[in-house]
Amino acid sequence: MNEALLKLERGLTGGGLDALLVTDPKHVYYLTGFASNPHERFLGLLLIRGEEPVLIVPALDAEAAHAASSVKTILTHSDTDNPYELLKSRFGGANPGSFGIEKEHFSVSRYELLADAIPAGSFSDIGHLLRAMRAVKTPEEIRIMKHAAELVEEVLRRGLSHVKAGVSENELVAELEYLMKKVGASGPSFDTMVLSGPNTALPHGVPGERIIQPGDLLMFDLGVYAGGYASDITRTFAVGEVNSKLTDIYNTVLAANEAGIAASVAGATFGSVDKAARDVIEAAGYGEYFMHRVGHGLGMDTHEYPSLHGLNTDIIANGNVFTVEPGIYVPNLGGVRIEDDVLVTAEGPQTLTSFPKELTVLSL
Repeated sequence: MNEALLKLERGLTGGGLDALLVTDPKHVYYLTGFASNPHERFLGLLLIRGEEPVLIVPALDAEAAHAASSVKTILTHSDTDNPYELLKSRFGGANPGSFGIEKEHFSVSRYELLADAIPAGSFSDIGHLLRAMRAVKTPEEIRIMKHAAELVEEVLRRGLSHVKAGVSENELVAELEYLMKKVGASGPSFDTMVLSGPNTALPHGVPGERIIQPGDLLMFDLGVYAGGYASDITRTFAVGEVNSKLTDIYNTVLAANEAGIAASVAGATFGSVDKAARDVIEAAGYGEYFMHRVGHGLGMDTHEYPSLHGLNTDIIANGNVFTVEPGIYVPNLGGVRIEDDVLVTAEGPQTLTSFPKELTVLSL
């Protein structure tokens, strides 16, 4: 049994659970090494106290599961089987007193099917156990995430050569996502964002047919999946000469980004990272234009625990990886966001992303 499964088994016992069921495909991969998208079919990792774990997969995935999974007991079901009866059979006619499930992942209909098959005394959420485990990355996870960061930076580096007269936001998105596959990434880790001119004032703007113009700010927000882990980076550029107000905004965001990274130390609160960056922006008079949290956890999901907002009093630990991405967005003028992926270590914060952050001027 691998270390992740051992930790979960200890959580099973320490949490007073008789059994638990993991159904999020990412968590099944995290715990067993078997990656799958089961679509509507049932996929689950079952742990019963005192017994070996059992992986239940669709029959069409049986060969792949046996090849990849660290869990050796693998049960399969066909499209005409009821997988919940398969689960029920593992309890030998008895029902667990307390059963752990991933409540955020379980739909109501699936919960009803489970509860009908296995009428446990109670169903408890195990999401907090999995979040705590995933929040502290192992050396191998960090190695993979560094590679994902290297790939997305190579995509951005190559993508900048396509910023030419007459090119649109959507055309740049297409080039970037083509390059992701070309450099060896699995694909984008979220919808790639390229915004220009006044569109950069929209924190979650949608790329369109706007043509890049001289005097624009040009914002790239992109990430890739590689080895099952995500990267996420934002850089903002000037297209030719931009006005002094936009330059001032850029320099303020850069200072806020660096302050947030410096505050990313073990023992501090996640909220203190937000405060460090926000204080810089507020001191420069742009506080009302920074309307989102400073960052989010990063790993197998692009957005995962923790949320780096000002009220989060949870404590930062070595091995945490999260983004630091302050921004200023002034309507009808433009916006700047600078985002890095930050690893917390005993020696201090390290950025997995290293793409230059000084204001770079692109020419058409």
